[in-house]
Amino acid sequence: MKAAWVFVRQNGFSMAEALRCAWCNYKVRAAMYLRIVKFYFLKVDGTTREAYGTLKSGIVPETKDSGRKPSPSVQVYFDTEKTEWRCFKKANLLRMA
Repeated sequence: MKAAWVFVRQNGFSMAEALRCAWCNYKVRAAMYLRIVKFYFLKVDGTTREAYGTLKSGIVPETKDSGRKPSPSVQVYFDTEKTEWRCFKKANLLRMA
């Protein structure tokens, strides 16, 4: 519910849109800890991106502390196609396949 209110305040979503987006973000993040997930999000330029990502500990490489503060509006994931760390704005998540 907190995430939904953030989407309403910061992105101008209706409450229904915000709840849908928050629930989708929750499901994608939970699934990424278990397996490789196929999902879609809007890039900054407005095009749709299909991504395969995971956060499963056996698949992602070890990371060192970069000293950067994590942003609550961005979801970080390990892209299994590019074998690199990537991120997307949580408000731009469209769906999980």
